[in-house]
Amino acid sequence: MPLFSTTARPLRRLAGAAVAAGVSAAAARAAYALPGRAPARSPGGDLFRLPEHVGDVWTRTNFRGEPVTLVEGPAAAAGACAGVLAAPGLGGAERAAAVAAAAGAAAFGCYDDLSGGGEARGFRGHLGALARGRVTTGAVKIAGIGATGLAAAALLGRGRADLLLDGALIAGTANLVNLLDLRPGRAGKAVLAAGALHLAGPAAPAAGALCGATAALLPEDLGERAMLGDAGANALGALLGTVAAAGLPRSGRIALLAGTAALTAASEVVSFTRVIDATPPLRRIDRWGRRPAARAPADAAADGE
Repeated sequence: MPLFSTTARPLRRLAGAAVAAGVSAAAARAAYALPGRAPARSPGGDLFRLPEHVGDVWTRTNFRGEPVTLVEGPAAAAGACAGVLAAPGLGGAERAAAVAAAAGAAAFGCYDDLSGGGEARGFRGHLGALARGRVTTGAVKIAGIGATGLAAAALLGRGRADLLLDGALIAGTANLVNLLDLRPGRAGKAVLAAGALHLAGPAAPAAGALCGATAALLPEDLGERAMLGDAGANALGALLGTVAAAGLPRSGRIALLAGTAALTAASEVVSFTRVIDATPPLRRIDRWGRRPAARAPADAAADGE
């Protein structure tokens, strides 16, 4: 059974979602502004200057070979957590589970962002390295987000079978959203679309917090001034998984986990970017709001394949 009240009126749910979205959006923008301007290059412009201790650590190169900031990720996670904490209509257990999922995934994602070397990719790469006796930062992140998912599921207070199901769903969704973070705005658009499906349901307040933080920083992502990185993509994905775990019946959660697992397995052998580019409707959605893709590097190289 869903944990959120199913007796609340739809307008009341939407009002709670609106409050949560407003708080999360404002908090995300405030957190993004804290370090100063993002170290991003606008088309034809120069880099904005950050304090030295921030600029080097948080700057990465995007698929065009241009510098962007990773500050968007922690800012999105902080905004989402703030929105959940402020969201009316959430019980203590649900609120704690959502914050634990987002904050825990953000922490492990941030660790991988700042310490990872990119020498191994995907579950197969990290598990292969582990089999050879080498622990990668990605392997630490996988284990950490798995534990975070179980902890968040435990806070929801269901039985043992649901604990494993919900924990796998939260961790799996965190990973899947991260797999989409290969082009500007792609992961954010997916999170908004999936989160919007819950705005009329029993998990509306938490979904509002998720959508607010994502939408507030999506222009920075589409403008190629920033990227979610592992910290942001994992955090938003974990929160999305928690919303689904708390608001869907068991049959819906099983179906969603099966789909998440199938897509994750497919990502090991198929490039999402190639599939999207070969599918006109998906390609149009994916490129909406982005700069033209002329002179972009080969997809396989950009995807690390």
